[in-house]
Amino acid sequence: MPPSLPRTLSQPVDHELVVKRSRFLAHVAPACDPTEAEGVVARLRKQHWDARHHCVAVVLGVHADSQRSSDDGEPSGTAGTPMLEVLRHRRMTDVVAVVTRYFGGVLLGAGGLVRAYSGAVAAALDEADRQSLLLARRALVEVTVDAPHAEAGRLEHLLRDWAGTRGAVVGETTYVECARLTLLVPPDEVAGLHDDVAAATAGRLSPAVGTERIVDVPA
Repeated sequence: MPPSLPRTLSQPVDHELVVKRSRFLAHVAPACDPTEAEGVVARLRKQHWDARHHCVAVVLGVHADSQRSSDDGEPSGTAGTPMLEVLRHRRMTDVVAVVTRYFGGVLLGAGGLVRAYSGAVAAALDEADRQSLLLARRALVEVTVDAPHAEAGRLEHLLRDWAGTRGAVVGETTYVECARLTLLVPPDEVAGLHDDVAAATAGRLSPAVGTERIVDVPA
């Protein structure tokens, strides 16, 4: 089996961590490109204009191959890098994590800062998991089956049952001169779909295989 792809988020999640009177406000949000990530950071800087630090970690790309972080004035390596390590360890991508710090008057030291910044991001992702906001990413092949209108209902029911046991996703059915049923199918199940459609239609119908797509599904 090919290695699984990194996960992402369906919507933003927040968590507040208080350490020795310093408040660490973690915000982790979906971001599909650098511009969207920068927009999230800019919005939080404006919202929390009176905070001392807005530390950032960003991971982008289907394979999490674009990564960056910022300590935003904290000692080097104590904020952005630990936040980024949490995103890497949790196998997240297309996300931006911002931790806004309101200083509480007590110095935490390098170790304390690392634990606070990484802990705030980890807790936010734990909250995302509790709220079912995590999305798994899968590479699926688009497959269509064209059927006469009279057979569409029976075939759609059969394909939904088939998809439910094989990790496939049933898309919309469109009706023009024929009914076009669309599925997103794991690559190693495409041959089986051909066989099962042929068996169900006495060989009259055959799926047409399209391109591979990256699909987000509930984790």
